[in-house]
Parts: sequence; structure tokens; C-alpha cells
Amino acid sequence: MEKRYDTFFFDLDGTITDSSLGITNSVMYALKKYGIVETDRRKLYKFIGPPLTDSFPRFYGFSEEQTLEAIGYYREYYKDRGIFENRVYDGFEAVASKLKEDGKTLVVATSKPEPFARQIIEHFGLSPYFDYVAGMELDGGRGTKAEVIRYALSNCRTSERSKVLMIGDREHDVAGAKENDIHCLGVLYGFGSREELEAAGADYITEDVEGILEFR
Repeated sequence: MEKRYDTFFFDLDGTITDSSLGITNSVMYALKKYGIVETDRRKLYKFIGPPLTDSFPRFYGFSEEQTLEAIGYYREYYKDRGIFENRVYDGFEAVASKLKEDGKTLVVATSKPEPFARQIIEHFGLSPYFDYVAGMELDGGRGTKAEVIRYALSNCRTSERSKVLMIGDREHDVAGAKENDIHCLGVLYGFGSREELEAAGADYITEDVEGILEFR
């Protein structure tokens, strides 16, 4: 299998940034509106990565109506506070810089709403490294990772998919890549496990950020 790629699609949460504090605080805030108090933050790590439209019904049995309402509560906290309870993974900026020096195209492909993703990338000074930031729409459009990747491929006018590598930490990243006929590198420094990524069919797996450079 080809290990050299020209275009790198990056998931955001769990791949570029450790957003666990902001996301779990936002989920806790939303759940309290329904009388649900969670004290074990790690129990909520499963919300990091997948679309919220999947997570609230899957983990708490919310109806479609409750899910949309809960996402509204989540965003109440997230848009002003949770979005900045976040940090860039150690070593990521150096990796992004080296990829750009090599003439690679870097793209964010996230299930997070695109306006939030752009705000985060700008806040942490990462905008110079990325050619495009693709995410879901605030109204729920592009609600799957596959749809986000398809949208990113279209906007980046990438014709040779064999030269595109999706990088992410969860099974949704792998599934989205496969649906779009591109390869996927699973990272273990995020919130997914080796078992999850292997079961999903990741083409490659790396334990650390620096391992991404093996594919340039």
C-alpha cells in the first residue's frame, strides 16, 4: 500500500487538539437540563469525535426532539467557554509545519460545526498551515464524517484520491474515509483505542503525532 500522500485531512478533536475539558463540560451542562448529573468526566469521553446527533440518543436514549434541544444547550456553554477549554497536542504544530514545508495540502475535516472549527484553528494560530477547514453545518447538515470528507474533497478539488490520507482517532474517521475511497491513519494519542481503529479497518495506526510524518 502506498505510504506517501500529498493531501492530509485531519480530524480536529482528539487529533489536532485535546478538547476533552470543553466538550465534557458542555455535555455536563446539557445533561443537567434533564436532571442528569455526571461526575465521572471520563465516562463522557465517548462524546469526543462522533456527531452529537448520534451520541445523545446512543448513550442517553434521547428522542430526536430531545437530541436537538440538548445540542442547543450544549452550544450555549460551548460557544463562549467550552470552545477555548482546549489545547493543541504537543508536537502537532511542528508536524504541520514540516508537512507544509514539503508542499503538502493540509485540510481540517471534522464533525464539529464549521464555524467553531474555524474559530479554534484561528485561536491557536494554526490557520497558516491549513488550506481549508471543513465541518458540519450548524443546522445539522453534513452530519456524518463521510459527508464532511466528501465536502472537503469537492472544495479542495482533489481528483487523485489515492494521494489523500484521512487522519483521526475514532472509528467514524475510518468509516468516513472508506466511504470516500481514501486511506485512513488512526492515531492513538487521541480518544480511540487500537481495538476500535483496527476493528473499523484503519489502513495504518500511529502511537504519536510524529508518526504522521512517515506518510509524507
